[in-house]
Amino acid sequence: MFGEDDLVRQHKGRGDLIGNIIVGCFILILARLWYLQIYQGDLFYQFSIENQLRKEIIKAPRGMIFSRNSELLTHNIPRFDAIIIPQYLKSKTFTLKKLANVLEMSVADIEKILKKNRGQARYRPVTIKKNISLKEVSIIETENSKMPGVRVQTFISREYRDGETGAHLLGYISEINQRQLPRYRNRDGYDYKLGDFIGQAGIEEKFDLQLRGDDGFEFVEVDARGRMRRNIRSNALFSGIENKEAVPGNNIRLTVDRDMQIAAFKALEEKVGSAVAVDVNTGEILAMVSRPAFDPTKFSKGLTKEYWSSLVNDERNPLRDRTIQEHYAPGSTFKTFTAIAALEEKIVTAEQELKCGGTYRLGRRVYHDWKRGGHGLTNVYKALRRSVDVYFYQIATQLDIDILAKYAKMFGFGEKTGISLSRETSGLIPTKEWKKKRSGEDWQLGETLSCVIGQSYVLATPLQLAMAYATIGNGGTLYKPYLIKEIFSNSGEIIEEAKPTELGKVEVSKESLKAVQRGLYEVVNNRRGTAYWYRGIGLEMAGKTGTAQVRSMSSKELFSRCEDMPYKDRHHGIFVGYAPYDNPKVAVAAVVEHGCHGSSAAAPVVRDVITTYMKKYMPEAHAKNSEKQRREYRKMLQERKRKEEAKKKREEALQAQEASLSQTGESEE
Repeated sequence: MFGEDDLVRQHKGRGDLIGNIIVGCFILILARLWYLQIYQGDLFYQFSIENQLRKEIIKAPRGMIFSRNSELLTHNIPRFDAIIIPQYLKSKTFTLKKLANVLEMSVADIEKILKKNRGQARYRPVTIKKNISLKEVSIIETENSKMPGVRVQTFISREYRDGETGAHLLGYISEINQRQLPRYRNRDGYDYKLGDFIGQAGIEEKFDLQLRGDDGFEFVEVDARGRMRRNIRSNALFSGIENKEAVPGNNIRLTVDRDMQIAAFKALEEKVGSAVAVDVNTGEILAMVSRPAFDPTKFSKGLTKEYWSSLVNDERNPLRDRTIQEHYAPGSTFKTFTAIAALEEKIVTAEQELKCGGTYRLGRRVYHDWKRGGHGLTNVYKALRRSVDVYFYQIATQLDIDILAKYAKMFGFGEKTGISLSRETSGLIPTKEWKKKRSGEDWQLGETLSCVIGQSYVLATPLQLAMAYATIGNGGTLYKPYLIKEIFSNSGEIIEEAKPTELGKVEVSKESLKAVQRGLYEVVNNRRGTAYWYRGIGLEMAGKTGTAQVRSMSSKELFSRCEDMPYKDRHHGIFVGYAPYDNPKVAVAAVVEHGCHGSSAAAPVVRDVITTYMKKYMPEAHAKNSEKQRREYRKMLQERKRKEEAKKKREEALQAQEASLSQTGESEE
């Protein structure tokens, strides 16, 4: 048996170990307390302060867009949204029920929205309802203490002054979606979040980074339920916390003239088509309109399913920008460039006359002119003035398709213009190589006959047509079209200023250009010209009508009345012109889908746009031309009156002679 001393000795080592462990634990606790309260005290004090704060994002106002004459085209309008911050959501059932009553929604709908955003951080706000009324705002703010986590958030909504008029050109902004997030983050280097607005089309999309600005933030003191107590600026306790001011986006001044834009939009009313106006000597876009259109403001304020469905289900494709995204067979407007190629290649001279009947036979196939009886002897001026198909068919037999393509591409056809808008199409100018790659077949001469009159494979956008005719008008310089005149900051500092860019000079003689210029003048100003009766008052315009078939037609269908055809089978009407003829300043192209005739459908659109330009920028020339045309019109009326009087006198003389003969016969009897 051990004694007490032996027992104490036996357990003494264990007691010393336990004591050392206890002392060591106290030392560790003291060291940790020293580390937290002394060494890291300032940092954790800062954390404790920030736990009382909430970071409020201050959205930067989006930059404004102006016309060339500094007219405001966009507005920034305050918008109020009801949001929930899940982190502060207490008494969920009661809060959601109360909020549902205020917003006239069901609790199930609110829970569905919260569930959809469950994957994001709980401190990030979830938008429950956009564009709430001022009444709803006041109720939420008044009842805020009873609905912890529910707040009203202010956004700056985009409003477009002229509604649908500039829809495709200006574009629109809308919320970024889940699918777009990674793509736009990689593209722009921004930490985009769901709920952020970005440019999705037009100028808004292409210059989004310039327009969007830099968001700021502000810290506010909150209680345990997330309710705001006060701004930290009024509390010295938070002197180390700094807010950040929002920096507004840069502003953009366009080259576009608002009055011309409105004129083009009105001229296309009830039509499906587009119009483009450009400065002949710089390449500035003066107007760019596509119809039907959409209301871009509805995208900014929160697009409804009903409105989106009405757009995507509309067979006229109102979301598509027809000025650059659609390409058409240019029809007879392309004959101008066929004429240039023929003159340059010495196939014909300007004065040389070809016999042009109503048809032209190539092998077994018969090609018809638009006029049954033909046009008789025709030179290049008459060929353009009367749009004589058979004249160009005869040229086609001597004009290699690759040569035609060479001249067409000089004027910008077959390639994108490079305008600063997305989704531009290049159109098409066919070549032998292109067809071989496409179908594995050789080029046929009959295909050239269709191409020289702007049919078959030849495709062009309205913008390409406008730029090509601008090149003819200015004497041979092809410009790159541009929309942005300048970008400037909110303080007025010029950040970027655009200047005209020459893409090249066409390798065409002055004589050939003058010949086609004269022909284009006669189209509008000669009484036998295809657009004479649509030229407008005060304009000395040059241009070319075009009628583009949308499908192959038999000879019977070809000469049937277009307006009696089913809508989808009717020809497209095209007109391209520039003015004034002797000192060109503006060129305009218009396409009216299924409009039947370039003269009656598209020429009035061009006329109205150019008239707006002349009255605004060249009023003296417009007045002078108006008086000249009035004199010509009075002279024409006097001439007609003299002819009618002479005809009447002849008829009276004939009647008198017949009466005299009748009396003589009666007397002899």
